[in-house]
Amino acid sequence: MARHLITSAIPYINGIKHLGNLVGSQLPADLYARYLRARGHEVLYLCATDEHGTPAELAATKAGKPVAEYCAEMWEVQAKLAEGFRLSFDHFGRSSSEQNRKLTQHFAKVLDEQGLIREVSETQMYSKADGRFLPDRYIEGTCPNCGFESARGDQCDNCTKQLDPVDLINPHSTISGSTDLEMRETKHLYLRQSAMKEQIEEWIDTRVGWPVLTTSIAKKWLNDGDGLQDRGITRDLDWGVPVQKGDEPWPGMEGKVFYVWFDAPIEYIACSQEWVEAGKGDDWARWWRTDKGADDVRYTQFMGKDNVPFHTLSFPVTILGSGEPWKLVDYIKSFNYLNYDGGQFSTSRGRGVFMDQALDILPSDYWRWWLLSHVPETSDSEFTWESFQSGVNKDLADVLGNFASRVTKFCRSKFSEAVPDGGAPGEAEAKLVADITAKVREYETHMEAVEIRKAAAALRGAWVLGNEYLQEVAPWTTFKTDPEQAAMQIRLALNLIRLYAVISAPFIPDASAELLTAMHAEGADWPDDVAAALTALPAGHAFDVPEVTFRKITDAEREEWQERFAGKRD
Repeated sequence: MARHLITSAIPYINGIKHLGNLVGSQLPADLYARYLRARGHEVLYLCATDEHGTPAELAATKAGKPVAEYCAEMWEVQAKLAEGFRLSFDHFGRSSSEQNRKLTQHFAKVLDEQGLIREVSETQMYSKADGRFLPDRYIEGTCPNCGFESARGDQCDNCTKQLDPVDLINPHSTISGSTDLEMRETKHLYLRQSAMKEQIEEWIDTRVGWPVLTTSIAKKWLNDGDGLQDRGITRDLDWGVPVQKGDEPWPGMEGKVFYVWFDAPIEYIACSQEWVEAGKGDDWARWWRTDKGADDVRYTQFMGKDNVPFHTLSFPVTILGSGEPWKLVDYIKSFNYLNYDGGQFSTSRGRGVFMDQALDILPSDYWRWWLLSHVPETSDSEFTWESFQSGVNKDLADVLGNFASRVTKFCRSKFSEAVPDGGAPGEAEAKLVADITAKVREYETHMEAVEIRKAAAALRGAWVLGNEYLQEVAPWTTFKTDPEQAAMQIRLALNLIRLYAVISAPFIPDASAELLTAMHAEGADWPDDVAAALTALPAGHAFDVPEVTFRKITDAEREEWQERFAGKRD
């Protein structure tokens, strides 16, 4: 048994997330956590809401609520939706927590002591219409690098290039829309990332087997132009972690807060402290401090590609630069974008399916299966209603659901609602056991490597093998001439349902639990020995015929949903 620490990029507090956000971090992290737990490993899976910075302030203003009240309400909403999608966090925290405030201020203090923070007098965008300095995300304009028209003042989401507000073409305030902006002098703290460039590059080079997407983005930021640049870590905002050196004031920084991208990754650690405070765990340090036993922890992060620069560069600068024995990430699984039906998901235009809407339409397993089997690992992928309908109908209903239904109903009608005895297995059964064993091992190999689409394909392949076996041996025909032989075939098939439920649980936990309940096999272990697992239900073992595991999506439903979530076309 190994110990695995898993974190998924923490979602912004500003509203309900769409399916592209879900599949870009939280859902694949949950899949991996569920798989590792099923294999007997000790897992700590953490996530939280990212509550500071411009998005929170803007969303609260739009909602007409104090920002703290808005964040508290939206945390409840996001936590409920996470539960609806069966995201198995060990703790779902908040970056506005007292733990994160103290830890962020602690890191600022030790980084300053290490000579890695400098004070800078600089000119910054000031909006006369708004009467305030505008932090990076309060400014949008056209990216000078790729021409994307909605680039933010800190980064272009289209090409991921790091930006400063002055780089933008035709910048405007996202608060008022005003273009009446001017540069005024202010003071801020900068993290001296440039001083850590060689150490960060060496660290990245020692990470084994990272996805090409992860390393290519990291290397691009390290080597483009002048390389790794110093980064401002404070902002002129009211909402956030106050700038202090630990418990002490920071002269000249009164009224400022730390930049959200400085404190947000620190919340991963703080979240584990919240986990302990909530009474769910008793020792956070054994997961995060190498002087407290975290050396034997494997730490995996999941995130969309837009989050990669901060997790491969800025956060490691914070951790390594502190000089303290903190656990660093071992593997970063990054994802491309999931687009929506010929365009992009758009909150403002109402284009796409959002998490609450998805759960109103169908149970979470339908969405989990399609999203994970189409996860954008190697390139951007696209959600279309035709593909979703096909995936549900062909994979879930026709292959897995149909197998469970056919086998249990046939057994009930010809034998009873108990596993029949029957004769000895023959060549067809030996071949099935060998093929299933090979497919389960293939599935495990892909899951260990966090190759999600390949794992989904292997899992579906295992489901198909059961259906092919039924078609080959045709127990409904065999029963007419050799009931004992048919009983043996059905006994094996009933055991296959149990096995399918166990290995499918990381992808479709609710359906798997329902199948295990129907088979009276709750708590079944992972099939390390597939042959033994396929004899686990003995003759006479009672079962119930399950309800319809997955229903098909009709053409009429697909067309109605397609129209409902089209939004206003670009």
